[in-house]
Amino acid sequence: MRAEGWLFAVMTAFFAVTGVIYGFWAREPAGKAILTVAFLMSGLVALFWFVQHQRSGGGRAQDRKDAEIAETTGALGLFPARSGYPVLAAAGLAVFALGLVFARWLIICGAVVLALAVFGFIFQYRDHGDGGA
Repeated sequence: MRAEGWLFAVMTAFFAVTGVIYGFWAREPAGKAILTVAFLMSGLVALFWFVQHQRSGGGRAQDRKDAEIAETTGALGLFPARSGYPVLAAAGLAVFALGLVFARWLIICGAVVLALAVFGFIFQYRDHGDGGA
């Protein structure tokens, strides 16, 4: 997880530098907005990986230079067999995007559905059981 964190940290720095340079020379706001969002998103992912690395105590074999190949065998995590939340998230995002074009009330509906989907994604297997709400 440390390597992934550094990868996204470098991406965050790249988008920050590129955004500042582009901000001084460009006269259109779309590129500035895109680079700002890319900076924030890559920073969020980098933060996630660094926090996960701290939580695990650096216990992943891939993060240690003295690790053996045999240490990486076995279960790596919980991977659910099926979930309805990706479809719900896609529907919420589609309604949200349509709301940007057609009506403000659709934005609210899409945001609510998307928030429920993200909440479901996060907490569907909080007890690492085989299902449940």
